[in-house]
Order: sequence, then C-alpha cells, then structure tokens
Amino acid sequence: MGLLTACMATCGAAVSPAFADGTAPRTGDRPTIVLVHGAFADASAWTGVVERLRAAGYPVMAPANPLRGLQYDSAYTASVLRSIKGPVVLVGHSYGGAVINEAALDSPNVKALVFAAGFLPAEGESASELAAQYPGSTLGQTLKQVPFPLPDGSGTGTDLYIKQELFHKQFAADVAPLKAAVMAATQRPVAAQALEDRASGAAWQKIPSFDLIASNDKNIPAAAQRWMAKRAKAVSVEVPSSHAAPVSHPEATAELIERAAGLRSMTPSSLAATGGPTWIMVGVAAGATTLGAGLVTAIRRRKTARPADV
Repeated sequence: MGLLTACMATCGAAVSPAFADGTAPRTGDRPTIVLVHGAFADASAWTGVVERLRAAGYPVMAPANPLRGLQYDSAYTASVLRSIKGPVVLVGHSYGGAVINEAALDSPNVKALVFAAGFLPAEGESASELAAQYPGSTLGQTLKQVPFPLPDGSGTGTDLYIKQELFHKQFAADVAPLKAAVMAATQRPVAAQALEDRASGAAWQKIPSFDLIASNDKNIPAAAQRWMAKRAKAVSVEVPSSHAAPVSHPEATAELIERAAGLRSMTPSSLAATGGPTWIMVGVAAGATTLGAGLVTAIRRRKTARPADV
C-alpha cells in the first residue's frame, strides 16, 4: 500500500469530504477567494487576510505561485481555478496581479479581480516596463542575481532575490522588523524573465476589477498603480502602505476583497479602523456579475488618461 493510500485509509476520518475531489470548501453562496502572491514573497504573506476572510465565512485558497514565467505561472493558477466549483474572486499581489490577469482570460468562473499593490497589464505589456513607467522604484538596486539551471537542460536562467539586509526598507517598511526579517529569509525568488514576459490580454477589460493602492510602495511607484487602476476603471482604495500591503494592511485588503465579492458595502467610515486608507474610487469596473446586484458602484467616472496626464 502506498504512503498516500495508507494515509487516506487510516486518517480518512480527519479529512474533510469537501476536499475529496480536489476542490476548495464552499460556504453557502459565498465565492471562493483565491489569493496569489507575488515575487519575493510566499503564500504566508496572505495569513492575516486569510484569517479575516475565513472568519467572515469565505472559502479561501492561497496556492504557491511558481514565479518561473508569466505564461507558466498563469497556466498553473488557471489549473487551480478549474478545481474549484462555483464562482471565484481572484486576488493578486504585486507580480501576482499580472498572473491573475493572465489566468482569468480563460477561467470563466472568475467573477471579480482584486489587485493589491499589483500590476494590471494590457496586452503586450510586461511587469518591468509598467514599474518603470513612473519614477520612484528603488527595487533594482536592492536585487541579487543567482543563476539556476533551466528544467529542460537548455542552459541557465536568473533568479532575483532582494538582499536580506535591504528587504525591510525596500519591501516591508511598515512591517515589524522581526517579522520582516523572517519574510526576507523565506522570500521566494522570481525568474528575471517572468518580469519581462508580456501579457497576452487584459482580463480587467471584461471582469469587474478592484485595486488596493500602496501609497508608500518602493517596488511599484504609487503613481504607476494609480494610473493602472484608472485605466482599468477599477474600484480602488489607497492605503499608506509599503509594497507588503497584504501583510501590513490585512484589514483593508480583506474588506476590498469582500467588496469585490458583492457581500460588503464599503464606505470611508468602514475603513477608518484599518490604518487610515483613503477611499478614492477611481472608476467603475465594466459589467455586472452573478455575485449580487450592485457589485460595483462608481462615485465618479474619469476618462482614461495617458501616463503623462495623470
């Protein structure tokens, strides 16, 4: 008897039937929340968000993002989405935003997209060029390059790490120093090519989108985040956060996700306890979803501007 078979036979009583077919657990009519981390992080970055969403009754998954390349990473994420029955709210942090944008193109169960200090690329755009669209990113000077063998044996690629001694200031300045040190030690490197890979489409053009903008971000300038959100007509909230917004502002992140799920009416007063985020509502996401009437309400509409006009 194999190890897995033995475990299932002897421990079956401890395994929830909800997972028997590989799907995420469902709670009533609530959508499953799928959280995708970005570069220099791992799924534990979502811990505070997961705790809040589960307490609110949402089924949640936070799969590992391979960080090997945009097409590979998005295909892997799409495979996770196919294992889920019912609607999904898909959330991406940082480079994870580019991944969810790509994965959602062929995932009909995705009913809303949430970007947390993340990239919202259009067709043909890469994460690296979007980050460089406005001045202010200091990420490049903090990176360490490490070669790694490509799986097919055709040569080597380059992994990027943030140097541990610079991680706190660069990535997570508003996270407690000891916690940031653990994040630095356990960071997942991203293949440099992944940041250069170009999106094959823009899921945010067809799926209602929400955006948490980190105003003190040193990886993706806040100006770039605001421009991408404005272009996508995303319902947005701005928080005084480092790039590690899901870690330092889990309340605001979870509340925006609940708003995307259509089960929370989010107002400036409801955000007051989350550390002072500014509710900026830069637009209305196109279309409606089956997650409930009035999923997206726009306070105002703005004409999409070129970067120089923002």
